[in-house]
Amino acid sequence: MFIGHIALGLAAKRAAPRLSLGVLLAAAQLADMLWPILILAGIEEVRVVPGITRLTPLDFISYPWSHSLVMLAAWGLAFGWIVRRRHPRALAVVAALVVSHWLLDFVTHRPDMPLYPGGPKFGLGLWNSLAGTLLVEVPLFLAGTWIYFHTTRARDRTGIAATFILLALLLAIYAGDILSDAAPPSTAAIGIVGVAGSAIFTAWSWWADAHREVRP
Repeated sequence: MFIGHIALGLAAKRAAPRLSLGVLLAAAQLADMLWPILILAGIEEVRVVPGITRLTPLDFISYPWSHSLVMLAAWGLAFGWIVRRRHPRALAVVAALVVSHWLLDFVTHRPDMPLYPGGPKFGLGLWNSLAGTLLVEVPLFLAGTWIYFHTTRARDRTGIAATFILLALLLAIYAGDILSDAAPPSTAAIGIVGVAGSAIFTAWSWWADAHREVRP
């Protein structure tokens, strides 16, 4: 649920307005930021299986350290502890965003979401239905965007342009993933693109949000 995670990060700006959008999106996407690093390190495992679901050709064989519920709770508390001084509710908001990744993936994934390393796996498989996925993810993204824009306002033209370009690119990537039948060439490519994409979009969202301010 790529844009679903982004949506919760956008909406969380209302709950913790002093936290940068870069921090909020990083928290919501932390599992997917850790995962490509662990894939490249050989600690977790994925393979490309075209047609395994309607929305993604990836078979998530093993990712207990980045995607299990227990580990995400631990990562969330650690991340929240680091940023807690930036906002009174920072720890709670950041930890909740990190854990929310498991809940959203539980809805979309096949039964491959582990409760804890070595534990049982669950998933409702929404990604097997294109229509169902769009009906859930697109309204969620629009709602998160609406909340963010009603919580903040641009300080200058950069605050307008950078934010709109960021959101447009995220939607374009989402649309491209849905419309394209091409499978990733290798797991290494998945890891490299994942690491690079996470770094770019986290930095971009931080920069865009720095040119915006919380509405009175």
